[in-house]
Amino acid sequence: MSPFAPGRRAVLIAATTLAAPRLAAGQEAWPARPVRYINPYAAGGPTDTLSRQLCQKMADLSGQQFVVENRTGSGGIVGNQAIAQAAPDGYTLGLGGIATHAMAPTLYARIPFDPHRDFTFVSGMWQLPNLLVVNNDIPARSVPELIAHLKAHPGRYSYASAGSGTTLHISGELFKTLAGVDMAHVPYRGSAAAYPDIIAGRVHMIFDNIPGALAQARQGRVRALGVTSAARSPVVPDVPAISETLAGFDMSSWTCLCGPAGIPRDIVSRMSELARRALESDDLKRQYLEQGATAWWTTPEQIADFRTAEERRLAPVIRASGARVD
Repeated sequence: MSPFAPGRRAVLIAATTLAAPRLAAGQEAWPARPVRYINPYAAGGPTDTLSRQLCQKMADLSGQQFVVENRTGSGGIVGNQAIAQAAPDGYTLGLGGIATHAMAPTLYARIPFDPHRDFTFVSGMWQLPNLLVVNNDIPARSVPELIAHLKAHPGRYSYASAGSGTTLHISGELFKTLAGVDMAHVPYRGSAAAYPDIIAGRVHMIFDNIPGALAQARQGRVRALGVTSAARSPVVPDVPAISETLAGFDMSSWTCLCGPAGIPRDIVSRMSELARRALESDDLKRQYLEQGATAWWTTPEQIADFRTAEERRLAPVIRASGARVD
């Protein structure tokens, strides 16, 4: 059976009222009927929750339904293949992002789409940085102290991840490169599985998504030292960004709203405006912050250029890590 064979789970996101306002006078050609939104990850996870909140807001604003379909497999590849192969009429959109559109071209020996040519990019959706947390017995209270300690004990320490090729793994590799330290990578089947070993000191740290890492830190089980975004996160404003010590360090999970290549430009403009109104609304921004994410609207041109820049930036880090999926 092909690794890209689809599995489906569709859930209807309905508009809360038939009287919901349209985009603007004279701009009712899209959406004129329900829009399918493909989430290439499992139901119930962070991307699912954030996607459904965005789809609900777009439904409220447009007066049309957005149907969330979970089409999982191969780290998001299956769902994005479905997006790329859909009709370019504006009625199939979905979730792209760092894993499928910036890392996959280097990580996978082959993928069934071209991230540059096979998609229409509409907007960014959200950014979700990782949080560096360490075992409580590590004698470091800051990123500079941690780097000094690792340099004094090369090869003695290790970091966990949710699996090879994930943003958690590549965060660690970028840290090793920029800090000039030697530590081993220990992959797990998900970050939650790593915490018993981190707490016990069998593995020493992890660059985990903020919600999971922050929950452990607030319970005193691990110590938070830095966020992986270029600037401090509004979710944990008192925790420094690693970039304050290592210039250029930036490793956030980001997502984008995209559709198949060839969607007419006037429809893309309407999509972009609807996404802007949704992502810049106070209630959606608040919902995202509660889950550690930052709402992130961009123009179609900005997100397309950002994707290209991210692929170029991350390719040498991925190659240096040795991560590869054949």
